[in-house]
Amino acid sequence: MKVLVTGAAGYVGSHACKALALAGLQPIGLDNLERAGIRELPWGPLEVADTRDRSALDDVLRRHRPQAALHFAAYAYVGESVARPGLYYRNNVLGTLTLLEALLDAGIGELVFSSTCATYGIPRCVPIDEDHPQQPVNPYGASKLMVERILADFEVAHGLRHVALRYFNAAGADPDCQLGECHDPETHAIPLAIEAALGQRTAFDIYGTDYPTPDGTAIRDYVHVSDLADAHVRALEHLVAGGTSLAINLGTGIGHSVREVISAVEQVTTRSVPVRAAPRRAGDPPVLVANPARARAVLGWSGRYSDLTEIVRTAERWHAGAGARR
Repeated sequence: MKVLVTGAAGYVGSHACKALALAGLQPIGLDNLERAGIRELPWGPLEVADTRDRSALDDVLRRHRPQAALHFAAYAYVGESVARPGLYYRNNVLGTLTLLEALLDAGIGELVFSSTCATYGIPRCVPIDEDHPQQPVNPYGASKLMVERILADFEVAHGLRHVALRYFNAAGADPDCQLGECHDPETHAIPLAIEAALGQRTAFDIYGTDYPTPDGTAIRDYVHVSDLADAHVRALEHLVAGGTSLAINLGTGIGHSVREVISAVEQVTTRSVPVRAAPRRAGDPPVLVANPARARAVLGWSGRYSDLTEIVRTAERWHAGAGARR
């Protein structure tokens, strides 16, 4: 079975391509390489194209004839989305709309969508389940919520079935060290802390030390990127087996504070992490933790690698190698 993977050169998309191949499926990668972490795909072809380019999409679909799609292609920087909302709505929403129309015309009726817990906004209760109100507080989250609504409308109108995977804090690296997290700029806590420990940056900034949490720093639910990739394969299998459309949280149900992340990095690297206290960032809630019950019940999924120490260990091994190559 051939599966179109948009955003295949990105962080989660590239890990998903490997997971598809390990499951005996053929990923057909598509990426415009604008913000790519890799430049080639060891598990299948990588077509350089943009989801907003209908003619390019039609050409890829005609030549490869995939039977389903995983959709990762999107901009994903919260701060950038606030400063440049038009960029996010044009790419994330219009790009998806163009893709969906191309898929339908190619006879493809099953799609797994890379969504986010940012669609929930500031949580009213924790842990967060899928029925929590969706009130995003930034254009990034709003763009993903718009796509979820478009998918629901496309199912009613055209029969396009989908699973929207709302994941929490993606982290870690491929256990085989083939792939890792490579963003420019880097904004995620674990790679930033590792880079500070390895001397690749001067310090790690703690944004907010006065939250109403046990140690005053924000708490997040970290889930290993390989576990996220596995969930996408399971979601695809759910659809292929005739499963209904639905949204599913991807998280562990366990929260870790920023100071706990720092401690884990120091334990794994055996080096201290130089830190700087910084003001809270607007819109950052004190706690974001998933209720993962639906993922377990529907997909039989749980985090195989998502222990915090294991996440940091895989990330450190990849970042140490990446630093040596620079």
